[in-house]
Amino acid sequence: MVHFKNRYMVMETFIDAGRGEQDPVILTQFNITKVIRDSIQLNFGECGLAASLGSLQVKYVNPVTKLCVIRVSREDHQKVWVAITMVRCIGKIPVSFNLLNMSGSIRACKKAALECDGAKFEQYKLAAGDRIMPEIIQSVQSCFEKIRGLES
Repeated sequence: MVHFKNRYMVMETFIDAGRGEQDPVILTQFNITKVIRDSIQLNFGECGLAASLGSLQVKYVNPVTKLCVIRVSREDHQKVWVAITMVRCIGKIPVSFNLLNMSGSIRACKKAALECDGAKFEQYKLAAGDRIMPEIIQSVQSCFEKIRGLES
């Protein structure tokens, strides 16, 4: 039996909505997977894309705090990391990604993602003040539950 070794990346997304269209982009697993695949294909060609697609998966996305968890094989993690760094826009909205943590186990990734997501949500609550809607709080709480339920 062969055990596949993976790397888990906790990424933070910065969206510059002021320079793009009026409609801000909503981060989804589909959007992020698509821009990563496109970037891999552009920078590494069809062979690079085919080699990376076997284990590439966006495991978690929080559209409020702009945090995501990406799984990739250990052999291809540097290639995918470079491709993510090269992403400049989702749709027509300028974005950039920042790696917050990389780990070899889902357990360590969950711990780091919970800490980062909690801290970013506290900043969001401070910035929003009393304008924060209960739907957003409920959405973020459900995202926290998704992180706690992550498994490979």
